[in-house]
Amino acid sequence: MRIVFAGSPEIALPSLHLLHQHHTICAILTNPDRPSGRGGGVTETPVAAAARALGLPVMKPGRLGAPLRKEVEELGAELLVVVAFGRFFGPRFLALFPRGAVNLHPSLLPKYRGPSPIPAAILAGDTETGISVQKLSQEMDSGDVLAQKRIALTGRETTESLTEICAQHGARLLGDVLERFDSIVPEPQDPNRVSFCRMIKKEDGLIDWSRSAADIDRMVRAYTPWPEAHTIFEGVSLHILEAEPAKSGLAGKGEPSDGPDVPTSSRSTGEEQSPGSVVGVDKKEGILIQTGDGVLVVKKLKLQSKKALGWKDFLNGARGFVGSTLGGAM
Repeated sequence: MRIVFAGSPEIALPSLHLLHQHHTICAILTNPDRPSGRGGGVTETPVAAAARALGLPVMKPGRLGAPLRKEVEELGAELLVVVAFGRFFGPRFLALFPRGAVNLHPSLLPKYRGPSPIPAAILAGDTETGISVQKLSQEMDSGDVLAQKRIALTGRETTESLTEICAQHGARLLGDVLERFDSIVPEPQDPNRVSFCRMIKKEDGLIDWSRSAADIDRMVRAYTPWPEAHTIFEGVSLHILEAEPAKSGLAGKGEPSDGPDVPTSSRSTGEEQSPGSVVGVDKKEGILIQTGDGVLVVKKLKLQSKKALGWKDFLNGARGFVGSTLGGAM
């Protein structure tokens, strides 16, 4: 099949490589290069870089207007395949493809229509998620479903790790759909089961310590690798990179435990602690932080402008950390 492939981030790469092996990719549509770093340089999308390595023609349109439509029409492509392109195609653009357009979406549609379905599933504590291949429509993620793949969740996934899982499963599912394209009966989405997710912002990662340890754990995982769950320590941004709720019997609410190289004077007294209090250290598990419900065990963290550290190394350079209270303004 002659295909135009539209995508930009890493999640699209397995699909691009698989389709390149079995179909003719006439061109790649991807987002324009973006400025990066203080030197004023620009960075192309991962899909653009992969397409160049494969020797495929790349288009980086600022607008999806008439000049682009003319250029695409001349390619004689049959199908548009979209994987995380992040922009809407109008009816005149979609009309260029005799066999229509399909989109790979990393959720079990109609659940989590929108731009952030992977972190949405983690934040909700879902026990499963999945991949959907749908017909592209003018309303966001509302097209008829061509195929779905369910993915069981362990409860320890991060957005980074789950994105890779979805990318691999999605590529195989998309390849299968294209092989059976003419025999598949599209299934309309159930309007009574529709839910949406929104674009994630940097401020979403700010931790509210009055929430439960389970909620904050999900935040840490959902916002890895961006924007990272973060709080304030002595007026400086502190990023929590790895954590989990304390296991039963580890250290109850407000109860400190022995820690590595932590002087007794810097440990919590064991009195009732307010959310955000660093109540102690478990010598096997990590730093213990009181939340609104339960204790969060922090295993990896990073101060602003510093490198990420395991909890033991972090404490060796921040001896006043145990006994402090996190949060507040910078």
